[in-house]
Amino acid sequence: MTSVLAGSSILITGGTGSLGKALTRELLTNRNVGRLVILSRDELKQFEMRQQFGDDPRLRWFLGDIRDVGRLRRAMHGVDYVIHAAALKQVDTAEYNPFEFVETNVRGSQNVIEAAIDTGVARVVALSTDKASSPINLYGATKLAADRMFIASNHYAANYRTRFAVVRYGNVSGSRGSIVPKWRELANAGQPLPITDRRMTRFWITLPQAVEFVLASFDVMTGGELYVPRIPSVRITDLAEAVAPGAETVEIGIRPGEKLHEEMIAEDDARRTLVLGDRFVVQPHLSGWGYTTPADGVPFPEGESYRSDRNQKWLSVDDLRTILSAA
Repeated sequence: MTSVLAGSSILITGGTGSLGKALTRELLTNRNVGRLVILSRDELKQFEMRQQFGDDPRLRWFLGDIRDVGRLRRAMHGVDYVIHAAALKQVDTAEYNPFEFVETNVRGSQNVIEAAIDTGVARVVALSTDKASSPINLYGATKLAADRMFIASNHYAANYRTRFAVVRYGNVSGSRGSIVPKWRELANAGQPLPITDRRMTRFWITLPQAVEFVLASFDVMTGGELYVPRIPSVRITDLAEAVAPGAETVEIGIRPGEKLHEEMIAEDDARRTLVLGDRFVVQPHLSGWGYTTPADGVPFPEGESYRSDRNQKWLSVDDLRTILSAA
């Protein structure tokens, strides 16, 4: 099946991050896009990324912040599809600077919505996080608010071209901010690896898997879906063993706002969730714009939740070692 992305014009907000770079590489190499716009606010990261990708004529570079709706409208001119990846993401930083996270993750998301409708973008996929499900920290709360905003925006875009969906997933192997490089550095120096809590579990997805999942969502969405990939979990102690076999570990305690286990579908959302191939689909609370329920979806068990400690799929130490060696 030919993807709707072929020959199209695409914009990535926050496009200089780890996922943005991986998306750019895939779109330019394998998806035959006509034009790719990278919007970000850091000129140094854009400069470094331009050196990496050269002078491909399909690339366009926009300095700008999603807090600036006018700049977003300019960047989205002539764009068919938007991947919204820009966000402030550090959990502890959010607790010290809460309104800055509200301004970017909430108000900035509303700006993306407004600009996409105003400029006639066809489809928007916004990237979320497992921390948005039953959030206990400020970052997760802002992402939950953004998720609801993107889904609800289909209501007032009902008479327009634009449709919105959300993709939610867990830790991305190889992304910026991963603990793996730090652990390797400490292990090479003969120092113990810090672990917040040895009971901790997390969802795990590789960067190529995340890229594929995001791009595939454009082909299956109709507007109003929150997609969750069916991915494995990892035990933090197994990850440490995979990174540095036999290394000493030291437990330092959970950080403020951190969960022992992550969740991507809350128990109260189970009744709205369908299992569909490689993904779960959390359907909207309200769907006055004409949302279509997937015909081949299987109901998620009511009263269950999708948590990293209750997952049916797990990665072993050997599995993790193989993944990390290929990253």
